[in-house]
Amino acid sequence: MKNFWLNRQNNKNLIVFFAGWSFDENPFIFLNCDGFDVLIVYDYNEIQDLDIIKDLSSFYEQKFLITWSMGVFVAYLLKDLFVDFDYKIAINGTVTPVDNEFGIPVKMFELTLKHAAVGLGGKFYKNVFKTEEEYNKYMQNPVQRSIENRVSELENLYNLIKNTKINYEKFYDIALVSEFDKIIPPANQKSSHNKNNTEIKVLEYGHSPFFNFTSWKEIVDLCQ
Repeated sequence: MKNFWLNRQNNKNLIVFFAGWSFDENPFIFLNCDGFDVLIVYDYNEIQDLDIIKDLSSFYEQKFLITWSMGVFVAYLLKDLFVDFDYKIAINGTVTPVDNEFGIPVKMFELTLKHAAVGLGGKFYKNVFKTEEEYNKYMQNPVQRSIENRVSELENLYNLIKNTKINYEKFYDIALVSEFDKIIPPANQKSSHNKNNTEIKVLEYGHSPFFNFTSWKEIVDLCQ
């Protein structure tokens, strides 16, 4: 895993954001940090404890965990790191990300994995966003990682998913589910969060809702 400080100004409030598969910090640079220090976690080729979070937690008055897509699953695996976080938000993802009932259907995911290198050339990202306008905004600051790196990340995630037994328990305080999500079926997301007794808020966006916000604070405020 890699991490990147989107903003580090010794603010009183911290946001730790787990991005989705194949992303890095670049597509999120446009979001105003509004008095938050913001740490982005991405690239799940390897999953390990984040000592940086253990070391920094005591410096902040309020700490928020925001996770998106595959990041919802990865952060859940590291849930002991976030025991003292004030609020935990899942966006368009589940703790069982490849599952016929509670995530991406297995055949759909395996098809994505089989053609990942081609999909990353454009089609996948077009499906991530609801509109052409959002996709064009993404293309102004696209992901900078190599296609090979992103393909291996998806392979690693699938192996991890298949070998991880999830004991359902409430972890996230709220889940944001986009009705126009083309990546993870909204109905499956809702089923997963209902099983976890997690509050659900429905959005009229696509898999990536971020271009509908101007700041991280807007996302936090929407959830509270």
